[in-house]
Formats: sequence, C-alpha cells, structure tokens
Amino acid sequence: MKKGRINELTLHSEALGEEMELLVYLPENYSDLYKHSVLIASDGKDYFQYGRMTRLLEKLYEEDAIERLIVVGVPYKSVSERRRMYHPDGDRNRDYIRFIAHELVPYIDSVFPTYQMGAGRGLIGDSLAATVSLMTACKYPNSFGKVVCHSPYADNQVMAAVESVSDPAAFDIYQVIGTGETEVPTTTGEIDDFLNPNRKLRNLIEKKGFSSFYEEFDGKHTWKYWQRDLERAIRFAFGK
Repeated sequence: MKKGRINELTLHSEALGEEMELLVYLPENYSDLYKHSVLIASDGKDYFQYGRMTRLLEKLYEEDAIERLIVVGVPYKSVSERRRMYHPDGDRNRDYIRFIAHELVPYIDSVFPTYQMGAGRGLIGDSLAATVSLMTACKYPNSFGKVVCHSPYADNQVMAAVESVSDPAAFDIYQVIGTGETEVPTTTGEIDDFLNPNRKLRNLIEKKGFSSFYEEFDGKHTWKYWQRDLERAIRFAFGK
C-alpha cells in the first residue's frame, strides 16, 4: 500500500449485505514495525475532500504533534443511504453500527499493526455522521476511546444512548456546534434546530461525568467551519 496517500479498499459486510468502500490513509512514516492508533471516519470521503484531512495529518506529523495514526474513511454511497445508516430512525442504522464494531474494527486490526484496544481507537463524524459515531461509542464503549462530533444531530434516542453508558470513563467526547445552526435544512426538506439539542446533549455529557470538550463556534452547519476546527479535534483525540 502507498504511504502518505489514500488507499482504496473494499470490505464485504455481512451485517449490511454489501461491499463497503474504505479510504485508508497511512502516514508517510508508516511501518509495520510500529503500532498505530486508528481513527474511523463516517462521511469518510468528505473528511478527506472537504476537511483536507491528508494535508492536516502531514502537517501534524511534521510537527511531531500526534501519535502514529491510521485514518479509515467510510464513504456513503448516496444521500438516501446515508440517512438510512446514520440517522437513529434509519432502517439500516443498527446494521451500520454493527458493521463498524464487529466487522471493520477486526478487519483493520488484522491488516495493520494497531493497539487493538479502545484507547487506541477513535470515531469522527459531522452532522448525522457525528450522531452515528457517538451512538456507536455508546453501544460499544470498550471498543472506542474517543469520539469527535462536529455538529451532531441530537434527539431523544441519542440522549438515551448517552444516558445508557454505565462507565463514562470509557471514552472521551469532543463536541462542537455553531451558534448559527438553529435553522438547518435537512435532506428530507425539513428545517431542524441543531443548536439547542446540542446544548441539552452537552448538559447530559457533563452530568454523566464524561471527559469532554465543548465549544460553540460562530458559524453554520457547513464544512467551512468544520474544516477550520479539524486540527484542534485531531489534537484532542490523538495529540502527544
């Protein structure tokens, strides 16, 4: 595989009944001799394309600011499929979460030298991808040590998932939301308030006692603002 580049792989998912595309970034100094942490990104193509993840990682490696890290992006195939897999009400949501925890994680651990423990794995996502990342960590708290949420969609099911975590020391939560996210157009044509549900989610995270970071940025529900935040998020999750 190419180092310092994005490698395109496929993995057959029994849970989803289809081939899943994977975008795997290996750092320039990648070596099988060293173990690596793993960051799994739902909306994976967007994180590489709009988030400029590759350029950012190269900068952080050059500064020796982060751990050895493999980033595994999971792209969505269509907007409708994205909602089916990422939204708490999606008919494929549970299957997608099962795919991440029971198929993708073992596959990555079998192919690459990883730490094979929760402390060495993270999840990241934006909007609904942040939601499914958080719900995955809540369902499998011993498999993931940190979750990064850029403007997550939060409803009662998300709150219940966070409430269900019996050991809030299991993983850290990074959460940002824009003050302009009170009227967000959704893929269903509806307008949703993301800001106030995120504030409620934040209060619950604090009440539960998670190790966490929260900030409200001056902006809206777009990659223009998430891209600017990405360096701080990566440093939070995998900084030295």
